[in-house]
Amino acid sequence: MKNLGRIFILLVLFTNIIYAKVTATVEPSVVYSGESATYKLTISGEDIQKPALYDICGNDITSTASQTSIRYINGDYKKSNVLSYEFTPQKDCVVPAVTVKIDGKSELSNSVKVVVKPRSQNIGADFVLALTPSKKELYVGEPFTLSLELKQKEGAEALDSKFIAPEFKGFWKKGESEAKRTKENGFIVTRMAYKLAPQREGNLTIEPATLKIATRIGSNNWGTLIPRVKWRAYYSNTLNLQVKALPNNAKIIGDFTISAKAEKLVVNPNEPVNVNISVLGEGNLEDIESFKPYVQDVNVFDEKIVVDGNKLSQKLVFVGDKDFTIPSFELVYFNTKTGKVQKIKTEPIAIKVNGSATPKDNSVQITRDDSKQSASPEKVEVVKTKVEVKDNYILIGVAFVLGVLVGASFMLLSRREKSKTAKKLNLKDEKLLLIKLLPFKDIDAEVQEVVDILEHNIYSKEKKALDKRVLKELIERYSIT
Repeated sequence: MKNLGRIFILLVLFTNIIYAKVTATVEPSVVYSGESATYKLTISGEDIQKPALYDICGNDITSTASQTSIRYINGDYKKSNVLSYEFTPQKDCVVPAVTVKIDGKSELSNSVKVVVKPRSQNIGADFVLALTPSKKELYVGEPFTLSLELKQKEGAEALDSKFIAPEFKGFWKKGESEAKRTKENGFIVTRMAYKLAPQREGNLTIEPATLKIATRIGSNNWGTLIPRVKWRAYYSNTLNLQVKALPNNAKIIGDFTISAKAEKLVVNPNEPVNVNISVLGEGNLEDIESFKPYVQDVNVFDEKIVVDGNKLSQKLVFVGDKDFTIPSFELVYFNTKTGKVQKIKTEPIAIKVNGSATPKDNSVQITRDDSKQSASPEKVEVVKTKVEVKDNYILIGVAFVLGVLVGASFMLLSRREKSKTAKKLNLKDEKLLLIKLLPFKDIDAEVQEVVDILEHNIYSKEKKALDKRVLKELIERYSIT
């Protein structure tokens, strides 16, 4: 009797579903994390008002579709409409009942449960992803290679594909290689590599890479095959790496060489000396700070460090008016080959400045020879010259006129030279202008203001307007060439 009761209940439910005006389903009802599912409403009736759905279980609707189908039930043809909503569920949920207005009446659908399973790697699938690190135990900042391999069975269908790389949270991404494809043992194998470095100590996890593959499937509606596209996700393995702190409070790790080269060793006063610093090797070059040193009585400014692959470069400019020495540039790092903290440095560079002031003995030494002195001092006769007052006035007048003429000529020539100098100097070369004006910034407020604008324009993306009239006046004022 109990079995008959259960059968009766199932028959009632099945009959209700057949004759229900709104039936809700989810295909598939069990999905893996990251995969999409389709929520369907099958509606029977003529005058149908589509429900306003904006999300499914709190997940955005990524696409919608509708189609009309005809079914033969109990000797009668039944017309129905199917509304499809694609979404990507993040966790288990129950899609609540939906109200649909059919032929002027409100009809309620059934609720549907969706089960989401954790994503996992399927070794026997048509598409297989694998992540392999060159090291599993690392120091903070230590570079390593992460290899990615994708195997696709020959003949496996793929209408479209979407590859989603791991986010690499907690790692610096230093680069990636080009993908290379080969055929091996019935598989099409694609390989590529990422260059990474851990940012902090502890247990760090690299989440799986994801490959979404679109394939064509067909649904049969009353003998009619309707093609549809189905997306399926494939996942790689998860990686757990152990990262240790650098010993002895070191900040840089790797194996490096360092060099510094000055473009000139002999310059004129206030002529810039460009020095190029290069660091080569494997390591966390991004963490190396500016090499800008302090040199007494010398203006020094640095350009931004540039890292390109395994090379770091930086340009420094030194400006002085007397001989000076550029000090050694040092780099302290933890050497991955020796397992010890190591210091490397360049040699000091001596710069000769032409016309540099050198200390001289300007005192006059008087040698006294008493043997050659006479017994009595010689008399010195003072001769006084008398000049007539009239002649004196004439001489003064002539001297005054000549002085005015010479002075005027000198000023005129000086202005012409300064004007030529201002024209010769390229006012668009902001770095050169900065170098030329630096020696005068502490003695002239206008120069300081111009220097601030030049430094802002050189080291900032935003540009400030520079008054060329003021700039020319300063160039003329200090005879800058």
